Parts: sequence; structure tokens; C-alpha cells
Amino acid sequence: MKRRATAVWNGTGKDGKGHLSTQSTVLNKTQYSFSSRFEEGIGTNPEELIGAAHSGCFTMKLAFNLQAAGFTPDELKTDAEIVFEDGVIVASNLNLTASVPDIEASQFEELVRDAEANCPISKLLHTKINVTYNLNS
Repeated sequence: MKRRATAVWNGTGKDGKGHLSTQSTVLNKTQYSFSSRFEEGIGTNPEELIGAAHSGCFTMKLAFNLQAAGFTPDELKTDAEIVFEDGVIVASNLNLTASVPDIEASQFEELVRDAEANCPISKLLHTKINVTYNLNS
């Protein structure tokens, strides 16, 4: 499987602007700029997209882990916070809220830790990954 995305940038780093498009067209010339990355401007930014990718990947990996262990979650919700300091991503903080009927807390934690370590985006990121969770069973 291969997935594609394209970035186009025009101008300087601070005054220029660009857009991002994905193969699926979910992003279709979606605007990004200095202000959307480093301030509060309109548009997206790479760190926000990494957060979406990491939270989505982790949550799906956990769903597969739960399924393999014989559990069906009512809901898994993961918020991601990407920490970007001095031009480097230094952490991805994932905060999971889960509703999984009939699972023991220790087994759930084991499955969470496996998803944390083994989702493909976790493996891609060479940074500190922190997962906190709240289990409502």
C-alpha cells in the first residue's frame, strides 16, 4: 500500500503561503502558512496533521488489539497534542477516553501500551510518546 500527499509553497518561509492535497482529496489545496503554523492563522499545519495521524493510528491499533482480545469498545476517543519546540517535535501526548465493557483495567493497560508502541505512526516518530487514559467499563 502507498499513500500520497503533495505540498506546494510559494514565496519565503515567513511571507509565503502554500497548500496541501492528499490522494483521497480530504485535503484539497488546503491552505497553510507561517501564521497557521506558528500563530493562530486560518489553515492547517504539519504538526496538527501529525497529531491527527497519530491519534487516528493509535486509536485504530487499540481497536484491533481489543478485537483480538475479544472486546468491542463502545467508544475510543484520543486527543493528540504535538509539542513543537525550537524547530523540533519533542513529544506526542495522547489522551485516551475509552468505554470498553467487561475489560479488566490491567488487561486494558497492556493493550494500550502495545498500541502506543506499535501503531505505525508511533514507530515513525522518533520522539517521546505519552499516553494517558480514562477507562469507563
